Amino acid sequence: MFLQIMALLARILLSVYFVVSGTLKLTMPTAAIASIARLHLPLPAQLAWLVAVLLELGGGLCVLLGYRTRPAAIALGSFCIVTGLLVHYHPGNPEQMADFMRYLAMAGGFLQLAVTGPGRFVLAGGRKAGW
Repeated sequence: MFLQIMALLARILLSVYFVVSGTLKLTMPTAAIASIARLHLPLPAQLAWLVAVLLELGGGLCVLLGYRTRPAAIALGSFCIVTGLLVHYHPGNPEQMADFMRYLAMAGGFLQLAVTGPGRFVLAGGRKAGW
C-alpha cells in the first residue's frame, strides 16, 4: 500500500507544474503567445501556444488522474526535453542551465512513469486501458 501511495504522490508532484502552467497559458493567451514568439520557433506562436496548452494541461491532467498515463508521460517527457533544449539551453547562463537541468530531471521522472505505469489509484478504467 505504501508504494501505491508513493506512486500517487509522484504523479501529483510531476503533474502539478504542468496543470498550473497550462492553465496560466490558457487563461492568459496574449502573454503566453508573446513569450513564445520571442523564441523564434519555426512555427507560428499561436500554434506553439495551442500545443503547449494541450500538452501541459491535457497531459498534466491525464498523469494526475492516472488516465492514459503512459502516453501522457511520454508526451510530457518529450515536451520537457524539447523545451529544455529550445528555451533553456544557454551554456553561458547559469540560471538558464539550472532550468535546463530541471527540465531534464522532469523528463526523467516522466519517462520512469511511462515505464512503471500509474499505480493503483487511477481514474476508473485508467489502468485497464493500458496505453
